[in-house]
Amino acid sequence: MARLKASYSEAFTKKVGTELFLLTYGSLVAQLIQDYEDNDEINTQLDKMGYNIGLRLADDFLARYPQTKCVEFRETADVIAKFGFKNYLGFVPVVDKWNPSDRSCSLFFDHNPLAEFVELPPEHASLWYANILCGVLRGALEVVHLEVEVKFLQDVLRGDDKTELYIRFIRKIEDTVPPGED
Repeated sequence: MARLKASYSEAFTKKVGTELFLLTYGSLVAQLIQDYEDNDEINTQLDKMGYNIGLRLADDFLARYPQTKCVEFRETADVIAKFGFKNYLGFVPVVDKWNPSDRSCSLFFDHNPLAEFVELPPEHASLWYANILCGVLRGALEVVHLEVEVKFLQDVLRGDDKTELYIRFIRKIEDTVPPGED
């Protein structure tokens, strides 16, 4: 019985945490619109915030799934989709459009919970509303020593047929020791 209570409590906490984030995200974007007005600057701020979140989420993810070790970038993208998105946002994007060298791919969202109940006004047509996700992925992958480029290519909020997030592997970040600390 105690195990059932713990399991229920954990699921409830996770669901409430996700829903609270989704509910407050719209307010965050609205505040950025008031503070910055320029869509490019808002996109940059969302990316920066996401990057900082990604640094912390990676540690949480690695603590929950210590057995998850990826050797290739393709494996990493699959783990992000199957575990990362599912556990933190409640959906699994489709990973597709791999380039021949497996160094870039796209994540396709059938459903983006960040964009529920959102309409972009014409003056914000160039805003990538869920751009925080780009920063989250960049920050999280940097923790595991992968430098990547992440950007939205399509978004249903901008009138596209689907939402597509592009990820390109740039390089493996080598561990470095600060000078004088050999």
